[in-house]
Amino acid sequence: MTARATPLPRSHFRAFETLTTRWMDNDVYGHVNNVVYYSFFDTAVNRFLIQAGVLDIHQGPVIGLVVETQCHYFAPLQFPQSIEAGLRVAHVGRSSVRYEVGLFAAGEPLTAAAGHFVHVYVDRASRRPTPLPAAWLDTLAPLQVPGDLG
Repeated sequence: MTARATPLPRSHFRAFETLTTRWMDNDVYGHVNNVVYYSFFDTAVNRFLIQAGVLDIHQGPVIGLVVETQCHYFAPLQFPQSIEAGLRVAHVGRSSVRYEVGLFAAGEPLTAAAGHFVHVYVDRASRRPTPLPAAWLDTLAPLQVPGDLG
């Protein structure tokens, strides 16, 4: 039997990106629809990489493709609301990274949702896996969980 997932504290994460909900994110039940959480995950990670200067979404030689995702939901988010996305890296492989993301309502101590996704980094032209460049490894290092040897 698997242990039940529980909300995570801010201390679990190494960096934060601020996002905002949009009018169209709410569903008929009055909260952010579950599929939007995955968009928040992707946005937070890619914004971090773009701002760090390693990801060029238009012309860079390396791009990330999502190959695995998971999310646990603990509390509803809704429009209008600011969200703080906590980031950390749980594993760095030769050409892949497992990102863990926690979504917090602004100022809240525990995650409203938490999950992960795995990017496999590929050559833009061939779409074949490629080793992570040194600049990427340097950028990801501060996000890594202690003890992760890659």
